[in-house]
Amino acid sequence: MSTGTKAVLRLRMGSHDAHYGGNLVDGARMLGLFGDVATELCIRSDGDEGLFRAYDSVEFLAPVYAGDFIEAEGEIVSAGNTSRKMRFEARKVIKPRPDVNDSAADVLPEAVVVCRASGTCVVPKDKQRVKR
Repeated sequence: MSTGTKAVLRLRMGSHDAHYGGNLVDGARMLGLFGDVATELCIRSDGDEGLFRAYDSVEFLAPVYAGDFIEAEGEIVSAGNTSRKMRFEARKVIKPRPDVNDSAADVLPEAVVVCRASGTCVVPKDKQRVKR
């Protein structure tokens, strides 16, 4: 089975990601990253992009701003005939330092967890290309 399969994305939040005052990025952006991670997990486990059925838990734990580097990780924690239960975590790993100068940034000594979620994806039997 595909349980234990992991995928990680890392990217910088740009000014186009800021949705609120103070360059705050909306939480939906983190869910978009989790959707991309889920797609990679389905491809790795089944050879198909699959479909995201539902989130059963979402927690927004810390703010994300334009200029932050976010690492989004997911793991398949259980698998049925067509369903893939997944757990996700997004962490801030680099933040800009505008108080130093316009291009300064720091790698955080410890990543800051900004969002956690869990959900289920489905890969229909006729789309699964990985034999079990």
